[in-house]
Amino acid sequence: MPNIPPAGLPNSHEQPAAPVPVKRKSWLAKELWHIRRNRELILLALPGVLFKLVIAYLPMVGLILAFKYFRYDQGIFGSKWVGFDNFEFLFKAQDAFRIIRNTLLYNFTYILLTMAVSLLMALLLNELTSKLIKVYQTTLFLPYFISMVLVGYIGNAFLDFQNGYLNTILELFGQKGHNWYLETTPWIFILPLVALWKGVGFSTLVYFAGITGISTDYYEAARLDGASRVQMMTRITLPLLKPLVIILFILGLGNIFRGDFGLHYFVPNNVGPNFPTTDIIDTYVYRALTKLGDINSAAAVGFLQSVVGLVTVVTANLIVRRIDKDNALF
Repeated sequence: MPNIPPAGLPNSHEQPAAPVPVKRKSWLAKELWHIRRNRELILLALPGVLFKLVIAYLPMVGLILAFKYFRYDQGIFGSKWVGFDNFEFLFKAQDAFRIIRNTLLYNFTYILLTMAVSLLMALLLNELTSKLIKVYQTTLFLPYFISMVLVGYIGNAFLDFQNGYLNTILELFGQKGHNWYLETTPWIFILPLVALWKGVGFSTLVYFAGITGISTDYYEAARLDGASRVQMMTRITLPLLKPLVIILFILGLGNIFRGDFGLHYFVPNNVGPNFPTTDIIDTYVYRALTKLGDINSAAAVGFLQSVVGLVTVVTANLIVRRIDKDNALF
């Protein structure tokens, strides 16, 4: 009798069936699946996304003004293309070297000074009790919410020639008062101090949040080994905060060519005699825009500042990647 295989088993002489191809989902189908799965989160994020789109991205259409000779009757798209002619405004200006120098030096000073003081304040906050931390956090963070217009009035209360607090104190010690707004040298120190007072609170809280994220196991092990508080700061806290410090430093370099307009306009009161040490690119362009109505050059300078900021961030990140790849921003 022929050898018949049991039912349900394939005949050894028959070819195996070809595998059924699995139909892969397209990229669009995968994205739609993710959207359906996360629709609640997307709805929560939608207001912020729309706000960012309207405030930050739609106005970028106006960047083409940097390459056009804008006329109101022809509109943005109908105006004549002039290439890079508008960019000559900044570099051919009589005070070009001065405003570029001031912008770079002030911003670099603000970044380093704020970073150093914020790290120190965050380390000191970490040594306080929980009750005192809230008091100091509120005190440090409060100036961050004050507008630069109000900061200008506060500065005027200190620097006014007749009734300012500084001149009153100097006269009590037999010294002659200064007309601060008509001098140049004092502003090299006044502006960094004001920037530090206003911005140190936010940076301190960022670093303090990074410190609170460090596992307490490191500190407990260090205490068992007899390490002091200073040693724990230098051997544990600062090394573990290094990635955060590098990221904030790189992001700060992105605005190194874009000055703080409010600080350099409202605090010195936009007074001509102190321009050699207070004038920056943003204030110079603002005066050119308000007095001459040169929209084209203002758009060109703004575009140039953004490009320089992008190049600076990418370059700094490449340098960090070569030194320590794990601490790079991207």
